[in-house]
Amino acid sequence: HVQLVESGGGSVTAGGSLRLSCSPSGYGHVTKCMGWFRQAPGKEREGVAAIYTGDSRTVYYADSVKGRFAISADNAKKTVYLQMNSLEAEDTAMYYCAAAAGACYTPPRVDRYNYWGQGTQVTVS
Repeated sequence: HVQLVESGGGSVTAGGSLRLSCSPSGYGHVTKCMGWFRQAPGKEREGVAAIYTGDSRTVYYADSVKGRFAISADNAKKTVYLQMNSLEAEDTAMYYCAAAAGACYTPPRVDRYNYWGQGTQVTVS
C-alpha cells in the first residue's frame, strides 16, 4: 500500500508563493507518473500538473497555471514538488498529490491515479 504525504500548504496574499511537497512511500514503479490536482468548494477536482518521475519529464500544466507553477521530481529524496508563484485568489483550493503506476494522461484523469494524498489547503487572499 502506497501512502502519499503532502505538506507545504497555507495562507498567502495574492502574488505570493508556496511550495507543496509530496513524499510517497513505495517510490518507484507505483509512482511512475505523479500529478497534482486541486479542488475548490463546489467544483470538480482538476489536474494542475503531471510529471514522469523516472526522467523528471513534465508532461502537463493546466492553462490556468502555466508560467506560474512548476512541478519537479527529486528522485534522490523521493519527493515531488509543486512550486506555486504569483498566486491568485482563484488558486484557492485543496491540493492533492496523486500517483499512477501507468502513463500520465493529459489532461490528467482522476480515475487513472491509483493513490492519493490527504490534501493540503492553499488559501490566497
